Parts: sequence; structure tokens; C-alpha cells
Amino acid sequence: MTEDIRALGRHSVLNIAVGDAKSGLRRVSVSITQGNRTQVISDRHYNAKTQHRDTLLLPIDSTALKLQDGPALLTIAATDQSLWSNTSSVSKTMDAEIVPPQIFLLTPTNYVSPGGTGMILYRTSKPVHTTGVFVDDIPFAAYPTTLSGKACYIVFFAMPIDNGSDRGRIRIVARDAGGNEATAVVPRLVLKKKFRNDKMALSDHFLQQKMPEFIAQNPALRDKTPIDIFVYVNSELRGKNNRTIEEIARKSGAKQLWQDTFLRMKDASPMAQFGDRRLWLYRGRPIGESVHMGVDLASTAKAPIEAANTGIIAFTGALGIYGNTVIIDHGQGLQTLYAHLSDIQVQNGQSIKRGEVIGHSGLSGLAGGDHLHFSMVVGGKFVNPTEWWDAHWIADNVTKKIPASF
Repeated sequence: MTEDIRALGRHSVLNIAVGDAKSGLRRVSVSITQGNRTQVISDRHYNAKTQHRDTLLLPIDSTALKLQDGPALLTIAATDQSLWSNTSSVSKTMDAEIVPPQIFLLTPTNYVSPGGTGMILYRTSKPVHTTGVFVDDIPFAAYPTTLSGKACYIVFFAMPIDNGSDRGRIRIVARDAGGNEATAVVPRLVLKKKFRNDKMALSDHFLQQKMPEFIAQNPALRDKTPIDIFVYVNSELRGKNNRTIEEIARKSGAKQLWQDTFLRMKDASPMAQFGDRRLWLYRGRPIGESVHMGVDLASTAKAPIEAANTGIIAFTGALGIYGNTVIIDHGQGLQTLYAHLSDIQVQNGQSIKRGEVIGHSGLSGLAGGDHLHFSMVVGGKFVNPTEWWDAHWIADNVTKKIPASF
């Protein structure tokens, strides 16, 4: 078998390679036994002695074969063209997975804001191979957990910031080892939220001060003008950096590491809000757009930056537009990002407690002044940090929903 198939679903395909280097193939048969019943699903005969190899693609209709959920024995036998009709056989025990899993939603009420976080709990009728939540076509991983002694799944997901009437549709998908898939649509109410629009004027002083930092990272930019470098940084580099953040998010731990509310930088004034839509202008001419996916906070220069909650350091180092960056994994797809730091005082893989200093504010990356860019990341997507600073929001949308589910 060219693929390691361990389960047969309602519709599976077996890919079997057979061969005999000397006299050639005479006969190949494939059968499935379940209980006391054996069914031949393929019996191929070869007349010519020149047939030394063959590949069989066998579709298996488990319903037509009347297979039941449970173990089944697959047997492949091949006979050669020699006088002695030498026969070799291979048998493999497989699980027949005929009945698709059922999905039971445990959190039927879901209020989510554009750019906000949602949380879903659900269980399945049987163990599944893969499961998770899709918001439109964006996947969010599900993490197995045990609540009140019962096994279930928890998923944190991000609602698109540009949510319209046709956006933000939520569905749970569960697929068993046999490839049988079940889907459940999750009811949700998307609250209304407005975001600011800003015009950001770029000065020659800013470009001359900041663009050399990006030339040092990418020497191919050396012959570009400062404005061309900014256009690259604001578009291509921004996208590349965000894809890196998504990749880091895929490695989030399965257990919840955080407790209580997330800390906001002490004695800091907000300089920019989450969701600010920016139109970048150079000498009055538009040269690009962006959406600010965090909150900028500033106090004094090189102010100490504390971990917003308990977790494990998932990333440290230079990250393009974000400059010197720390990402903390809080488990189950939830992470915090601290950007534009002047220095970093933690290492990858290090456990960190809520309130511990991880570095100091700065102006590395695409920053015009000393400040902290703070982002909340759910499943690799940015969400509004202000929700996670609010004890009432966490209680209503996370902690109170968990015991109410059972």
C-alpha cells in the first residue's frame, strides 16, 4: 500500500502497488473480512508474462459492502506466473469508520465584535482525527480539554475587523480517521463597532531616519529611494511579518497558561488604537494604506515592559516593521506581541509570569518615537486588546461560559 491508511471511511480509495521481477504477475486479489464475512473487492488476472508491475486504485464503498464501525481485516494476495504459482499475501487490520461524527455545541450564545475574540466549546460523539472552527475560510485550531470531567474542545477565534452582513460566518468541522466529515453552523450576533480613520503624513526626516534600518535588513533595497522603500515596507514586508506571526501561532501549546485579566502597560497614554485605518501621505499624495492591528502605548523613554500574562516565550528578535519583538504564548492559540522594544531580556522557550519585565520600550522597526506596540493574537490573527484588559469582558465571554456549558 503506497499510503498508510489506518481507517476505512464511507468512501475510501486504496492505492496498492504489486510486482514480480521474474515470471511476472498472474493474479492479484483484495478482500475485506469483518466478523465471519469475507468480501472480495478486486480479483485481477494477468494473461501476459510481461506484466511485472501494476498499481491498483480501488474505491471502497463501505455502505455497499455493509461494513460496520469496528475492526476489519484487509488482505492482499499476489500470485506469480511461475510453474509453482508462488503466492504472497499481506494482511492489515484497519478500523472501519462508517458513521460520521456528531458535533454538540456547548456555547449556543455567541456575541462577537468586529476585530474581537470569540470562544466556542463543543464535543463530538466519538474521537476525531481533525477538528476546528472556520470563520469564513479562516481556520482556527481546536484544543482538547476536560471540563467537569468531560472531554470536549475549546476554540478561540477572531472575528474579521471588516465584518459585513456576509462576513464572519462560523462553522465547526470534525473529521474522523476514515475521512467522514461533519459540519455544524454556529449562531452568532456580531455587534456594531466603528474604527477611526487617520491621515499619516510622512516627512523626509522620518524617511531618512528610519529607512536605513530596513536597508540593513535587506541590501536589495540599497538602490531604492526612501519613499520606494517605505512602500515596500508598508506592503510586502508587513505581509511577510504577519505570515511569520501566523506561523508562530500554529505552535501554540494545548493548555491554558493565562489567568485573570491581561495587564496594560503602566502609566501609559494611548497613541494609536486598534483598528485605526491609516492613509499614508507623502507631500500630500497618497502612497499606501494600512490598518493598525494593536494599541500604541507610551510613557517615558525605555520604560519597562511587563508580560501581560503568564506564558512561554515563543519568539524574540527582530521582526521587520515591528522591530525588536517578543511574542508570548498563553496556550490554546492565544498570544501577546510586544513590538518596537529597545532591548529584550528574555529567551525563547522561557517560562514567564504575569508582570515580569521582558524588555524596555523603544523605537525599533517602523516607529517614529519611543513607545510599545501591543497586540493580542488569536490563532495567528490580531484581535482587539482592550477586550482582554477588561475583567468583565473576560468573565462574560470566557470564564462564565465554561461552567455554564455543562
